[in-house]
Amino acid sequence: MDKIKIQNLEVYCNHGVFPEETKLGQKFLISAVLYMDTREAGLTDHLERSVNYGEVSHFMKEYMENHTFKLIEAVAENLARELLLHFSLLTQVTLEIKKPWAPIGLPLDTVSIEITRGWHRAYIALGSNMGDKEEYLTQALEALKEQESCRVGRVSDFIVTEPYGVTDQDKFLNGAAEVMTLLTPFELLDMLHGIEQDAGRKRVLHWGPRTLDLDILFYDDLILDTETLQIPHIGIPLRDFVLLPMAEIAPYFRHPVLGRTVAELKDALSTN
Repeated sequence: MDKIKIQNLEVYCNHGVFPEETKLGQKFLISAVLYMDTREAGLTDHLERSVNYGEVSHFMKEYMENHTFKLIEAVAENLARELLLHFSLLTQVTLEIKKPWAPIGLPLDTVSIEITRGWHRAYIALGSNMGDKEEYLTQALEALKEQESCRVGRVSDFIVTEPYGVTDQDKFLNGAAEVMTLLTPFELLDMLHGIEQDAGRKRVLHWGPRTLDLDILFYDDLILDTETLQIPHIGIPLRDFVLLPMAEIAPYFRHPVLGRTVAELKDALSTN
C-alpha cells in the first residue's frame, strides 16, 4: 500500500498525568504514516485525489492542542481515529507520539508510543422471524449507519428462509451487509449485541425465535477461535440463508479457512 510520511511534527500541548503537565504544557513530536492508494493522484497530478499532508499536519496540531489526555496511549488512539474519520481516502494510519520531556527524574531522549489503526471490512448476517421482520432488519441497518466507526457498504436483498435448528417456528427474513469498521471484532460484536437488545432480542432458546439476529460472518481475512467469538462464522458452509445473500454482495470473497469463494460454497451446498 502507498504511504505518505510526516516526520516529527512539533507541537506544544497539555497532555500528562501530573497537574503541571496539563497546566504548563510540554513539547510533543508526532510522526505519521498515511496509507492510501496514490495511483490516481500520481497519474492526474491533482491534489484532491490524494491526502493533503499539509492539512493532516494542521489537523494533528489543532487536535493535540484542543484536547487533553493523561496518557500518550490515549492521545495516539484518539488522534488515529479522528484522522481515519476525517480524511476519507485514508485506509490506515501509523502514529508515533514522542514525549521528549517525560518527567521521570532520569536522563532520556524520548518516550514514545507507536500504533497502527485502520478500516476493516466485515460481513454481517441479518435475520428476523418475529413481528415486522423487514422493519427490524431495516432498523438494524440504520443503526449501523448511525455508528461513527462504521460505514455500511453493499446490502443484499432480503430473502424468506426456513428456520434452522428449531424448525417449529415462523420463517425467517434474512440478508447480509458489508460494513467497513474501525472497531475490533469484539467491539463490533458488542455493538451488534446492543443493536439486538434495542430491538427487544431475548436469548431464551438456542436457534429459537428472535426479533433480530446479527452475526459477524467475516472480518477481513481474520481467523479467530475463542469461546465467545469464531471468525469466520462456523455455520457459513452449511447455511443457504447466509450463502445466498452473501453471494449477492460478495460472490468472490474467499473463505480464509476453506479457501473457496462464497459462490463456490453456495454452489456446493445447492448440489448436496
